[in-house]
Amino acid sequence: QQQLVESGGGSVQPGGSLRLSCAASGFTVDSYAIRWFRQAPGQAREAISCISADGNTYYADSVKGRFTISRDNIKNTVYLQMNSLRPEDTALYYCKGRRGNSCPDLYSGSWGQGTQVTVSS
Repeated sequence: QQQLVESGGGSVQPGGSLRLSCAASGFTVDSYAIRWFRQAPGQAREAISCISADGNTYYADSVKGRFTISRDNIKNTVYLQMNSLRPEDTALYYCKGRRGNSCPDLYSGSWGQGTQVTVSS
């Protein structure tokens, strides 16, 4: 069974850092595009970063320069390093995968439980 499990969330002060993990089972992350999404309270879910199967990376303008997506093929995990966190980064963060180089969209596939990130002083 193919599954992605998010972890690594927590509470940090503004300017702090967190690293989220998206651990895969049932498939290898280097053959999939993995995308991170987030949903803040009362707001729509948004795509923030993606790494394609061939290693290309993509970022939303809101996180560009602060977040870095990476992949560890041995651990079969995709990471999202989040630096210079802001209160507006507070959200539930999810990852989703799609075979190949096309990043998954909001509408296909299923969602995991996500991991909560709270940025507050």
